[in-house]
Amino acid sequence: MDNLMLNNKIYLEGEVISELQFSHEMYGEGFYTFYFEVPRLSSTKDKLFVTISERLISEMEIKVGSQLIVEGQLRSYNKFINGANRLILTVFVRNIAFCEEKSRNPNQIFLDGFICKQPIYRTTPFGREISDMLLAVNRSYNKSDYIPTIAWGRNSRFCKNLEVGDNIRVWGRLQSREYQKRISDTEVMKKMAYEVSISKMEKVNKESDDPKTDETCEKADGKNQDEKQIS
Repeated sequence: MDNLMLNNKIYLEGEVISELQFSHEMYGEGFYTFYFEVPRLSSTKDKLFVTISERLISEMEIKVGSQLIVEGQLRSYNKFINGANRLILTVFVRNIAFCEEKSRNPNQIFLDGFICKQPIYRTTPFGREISDMLLAVNRSYNKSDYIPTIAWGRNSRFCKNLEVGDNIRVWGRLQSREYQKRISDTEVMKKMAYEVSISKMEKVNKESDDPKTDETCEKADGKNQDEKQIS
């Protein structure tokens, strides 16, 4: 497998919750999108946006309620919406199958990328330590995917010493998060954000390419059980 495919891998198990919609065609190949719901250990479910080639599903009947396993990459692109550019994240599927038996960890992602904005460290009103980072993950044809990530606890403190251009590897899960944006003094709008919640991370030493690992990393969600990592 090409190295640029190894630096961005995602594995999901979940349920189709929307009809497939035609998205676009490229070199005679049609692509469709749908929303995919992946459960967490808590009662929360992540609602994720998926893009798939018609060639992968030509012999499958996929409908709302279908239980699937999807494997692929997390991609990003800019879309002009309501007068402004927005960063859209989608799971680009490379393999798909019906899910006969669910595993203990239905949401896994691995990224090997470069910090393209200075990490933002903060403490929530409840005392939780958080760091936000934007990773640039290289793709074929000189393209890059820009992936928002979030680190917690000791991982977030580890991020305070990272700089733009640092090469890091992260393991975790892709999550959706609903939030409210105030658009006037009396009106708020519900919006959805997507980000990678980091459970493990390491910095790659540029000279030797040996990873320097934060050995005391915490799980991204205190309710998560041990993860079977993809690497």
